[in-house]
Amino acid sequence: VQLQASGGGLVQAGGSLRLSCAASGRIFSINDMGWYRQAPGNEREWVAAITSGGSANYADSVKGRFTISRDNARNAVYLQMNGLKPEDTAVYFCHARITYYSTNDYWGQGTQVTVSS
Repeated sequence: VQLQASGGGLVQAGGSLRLSCAASGRIFSINDMGWYRQAPGNEREWVAAITSGGSANYADSVKGRFTISRDNARNAVYLQMNGLKPEDTAVYFCHARITYYSTNDYWGQGTQVTVSS
């Protein structure tokens, strides 16, 4: 199984970006999907998650600005980021809990998001 993330970049404060992540390989089902981020010198932190049924949850720091969604037919998860702030600057990683006989956690390679002030 592979997770391929894309969509990062450089944006000014107040701007928007949309991250995408698609899973491929041997998959029976995908349970939770989500996004984490890691800023330089910091630990990886959870940003948002969405269940297979579409129920979403967000970290307080992004609530009201970020929207997570998924396309089950495409095995994909998205993160629409609006109202970006310099403190959102980080490498963003997608995550998926995938079942193929057994259930395991998989991570994308990370995509850089840089917000300038």
